[in-house]
Amino acid sequence: MNSSLNIAHLASSMTVLRLSLHVLAATIWVGGQLVLGALVPTVRQLGEGAARTVAKAFGRLSWPAFWILIATGFWNYAAMTSSQTSSWRLAFSIKMLFVIISGLGAFMHTRATSAARRGMYAGLSALGSIVALALGVALAG
Repeated sequence: MNSSLNIAHLASSMTVLRLSLHVLAATIWVGGQLVLGALVPTVRQLGEGAARTVAKAFGRLSWPAFWILIATGFWNYAAMTSSQTSSWRLAFSIKMLFVIISGLGAFMHTRATSAARRGMYAGLSALGSIVALALGVALAG
């Protein structure tokens, strides 16, 4: 056994829970958008209304994941020490802006009446998600 293993450096069970829920929700919200977007051409071949049916089913999973991301995001922020740098706080604020862009883009996508607008809002949501994800990784240090 490796005697240099220091168990004291493992995260607490609450930290593991908090971060696991956050990452799991992000895989559904961000990864799901990318997978579903890539599958749209194939789903359209299944018949009229198939894409809408699949999108509604995805929404039943993705919106709860989005709200779990918001809740665990607040939990993550609360778990941070007050000694974060001004650069960290700025990056966090920018991340939150992109989280809002992602959510609004997804919401507008569900309300859009034309294919062009649905595509535009889906792209906006996906872009917001990817930027927020990258900034989240950067914030983790």
